[in-house]
Amino acid sequence: MTAQYTLSELAQKCGARVQGDPDRQVSGLNTLQDAQSHELSFLANPAYARYLATTRAGAVILGPEAAELYAGDALVLANPYLGYAQLSSCFATDRGAAAGVHPSAVVDASAIVHPSAAIGVNAVIEAGVSIAANVRIDAGTVVGHDSVLDADVHLHRNVTICHGVTIGARTVIHCGAVIGSDGFGNAYADGRWHKITQIGGVVIGCDVEVGSNTCIDRGALGDTEIHDGVRLDNLIQIAHNVIIGENTAIASGVGISGSTRIGKNCTIAGAAGFAGHLTIADGTFISGMAMITRSIPKAGSYSSGTGFMESREWRRNVVRFRQLDELARRVRKLEQR
Repeated sequence: MTAQYTLSELAQKCGARVQGDPDRQVSGLNTLQDAQSHELSFLANPAYARYLATTRAGAVILGPEAAELYAGDALVLANPYLGYAQLSSCFATDRGAAAGVHPSAVVDASAIVHPSAAIGVNAVIEAGVSIAANVRIDAGTVVGHDSVLDADVHLHRNVTICHGVTIGARTVIHCGAVIGSDGFGNAYADGRWHKITQIGGVVIGCDVEVGSNTCIDRGALGDTEIHDGVRLDNLIQIAHNVIIGENTAIASGVGISGSTRIGKNCTIAGAAGFAGHLTIADGTFISGMAMITRSIPKAGSYSSGTGFMESREWRRNVVRFRQLDELARRVRKLEQR
């Protein structure tokens, strides 16, 4: 059943002021270009302001300045994008499972499962697991022994939570993620590799979101830690004993080597790579495909690599790059003269 809300109800949820009819009902959320009369839209990026005059949306989330130029019904607040974020869950299409344990799920007798939790089709809950109120575990997900899931955690389909993992309240982990598998620990001797058993765990804080197919390794000694409010995109690799500070956001394809500490409120763009045992200052921005090989003690914006160019130009520049060392020596000699 499609949810319906009046503008006054939505205004209370996001702290907005209603412009126009407070009893106007909306039952969906869409772009300015595509929204219909029963849907709510928003304007956060000025590049889309040109669509405001022609939108068919029933109401629009607007900033105060844009609202002055709009004659239709609106929700007005200082940060329209935040308003969109806060209201988006009202129109979620994922129905969710009813509370209880599906008959096909396997739940060990020693596991503690709150009656309000929902355990889906073919899920597996191993011994000693503790599952708090309103946790949702979707089909095919495995929760390893002695793990702890706090209230309102949502594990999407086919997530693997290995043993001894702790997950804080309201954290969401998307399809295919693996939390707590062994870190990449090996010692080389006698012409071969010897495995280092990983005996630590993983501790994930509250209000964290982990993207699909992201992997967070357990600690070798001690825990890998993901602190409150962190946002992890899809296909990220976080190695053993990494610590990620509060409210840091990391985009897809990033790899973080073991024992690196990422500070609070950092932003890391896609495909960046981090060597091990580094410390990154709070509030640091790392651009896409940057290779971070040493610690960053001071917050700022950091980049590496080169931007794209035509192939012929790139080949010429590669030749020049190889000549830089010789060129630097010649410059030093000229300076000495």
